[in-house]
Amino acid sequence: HSIVYTSGTAGNPKGVMLTYGNFWASASASALNLGLDPSARWLACLPLHHVGGLSIPIRSAIYGTAVELHAQFVPEAVNRAVRYTDITLLSVVPTMLRRMLNADDRPFDGSLRAVLVGGGPVPAVLLERATARGLPVVQTYGLTEACSQVTTLAPLEAMSHLGSAGRALLSADVRVDAPAGEAGEIQIRGPAVTPGYYRDPEATAGAFSDGWLQTGDIGLLDGDGFLTVLDRRDDVIVSGGENVYPAEVEAALLAYPGIEGAAVVGLPDEEWGQRVVAAVVSQLPVELARVEPLLRSRLAGYKIPAAIERFDALPATSSGKVQRRFVREQMAERLATLPTSH
Repeated sequence: HSIVYTSGTAGNPKGVMLTYGNFWASASASALNLGLDPSARWLACLPLHHVGGLSIPIRSAIYGTAVELHAQFVPEAVNRAVRYTDITLLSVVPTMLRRMLNADDRPFDGSLRAVLVGGGPVPAVLLERATARGLPVVQTYGLTEACSQVTTLAPLEAMSHLGSAGRALLSADVRVDAPAGEAGEIQIRGPAVTPGYYRDPEATAGAFSDGWLQTGDIGLLDGDGFLTVLDRRDDVIVSGGENVYPAEVEAALLAYPGIEGAAVVGLPDEEWGQRVVAAVVSQLPVELARVEPLLRSRLAGYKIPAAIERFDALPATSSGKVQRRFVREQMAERLATLPTSH
C-alpha cells in the first residue's frame, strides 16, 4: 500500500490509500492507451509525493522501462532532456507546459511520443502553441483517488475535441450525475480507484455512493464518451443565479497577449450573490478596459470579471495547482474598496 495526500486546494489534504492492484490497473490501462515500447524513457519532473509523479516510476517498474528523474522542474533542463536524451514520454501540468514553451523558441523534435498534460484544462491557445512547436500533447483527467489517469484525449483528437479530456481508460468507468448533455458531478469506479481515505471512515463513506466515487469535479459527457471537465464543484461561481466556471473564464484571459497565468474566483456581492474577479500574471500592466473586448467575444456578459488584478505569481501547490482559497483571500484584501455590485 501507499498513502498519497491530496493537494488540498479545496481544503485540508486527505490521505488516499492506493494498493498495488490500483497501480497495476492504472499502469495496464496506460499501456493499452499509449502503447508499450521496451525502449520507452519517461521523464519524471512532477513531485514524487504527488500521484502524477509517483505513478511514473511505479508504472515504469511494472513495464521494465527507463525513467529519467529530475529533482525539480526546471524548464530549460526539461527542454534539453526532451531534445537530447531520447525521452519518449513526459508528464506535466499546464503551467509547466507554458514555462517550457516560454523558455526558448526552438522546435521540439526527435523521440518524444506524448506529453501528458493533467491537473486542469489545457487552454486552446496553449495547445496550439505546443502543437506548433512539435509537442504531441495528450490531455488527461485524473485524480489522486484514481491512481492518476481516468480519461485521456489522444493527440489526433486534440484539435477536433478542444477542451475535452478524452474518453475513459480501461481502469475506470466514468459517468456524470446529470441528464445527457448537462453538467453534473463526475463519478468514477473501477480497479484503479482507492479503497478509501487513511484513518478517515467518515470521509470514505461520504465519498462513495453505490460503489461510485464522487470526485467533486463538474463535467459534461457527450454521446461518444468524451468528457469535458468544467471545474471543481466548490469553485463554481453563482452570480445572479447563473453558473460561472472559472476555467472557462481563465482560458479566455489566457488568450490575451501577455497574460501568462490566470485564476478566477467569486467574491460576495449584495446584489448578485457573487461577483467574478480575476487574478492574472503578466509582465505588463493589465487593464480590464483593454481586455474586455476580447472577453466579450468569447464569454457571456455575466462571466466577464468585475475586476482584474495583476500578481507576480499565483499561489500554487508543489504540483502546480492554483490554490484558489488563497487567491480569494488576496483578491478580497485588494478589492476591499471595490463597490459590492456592478
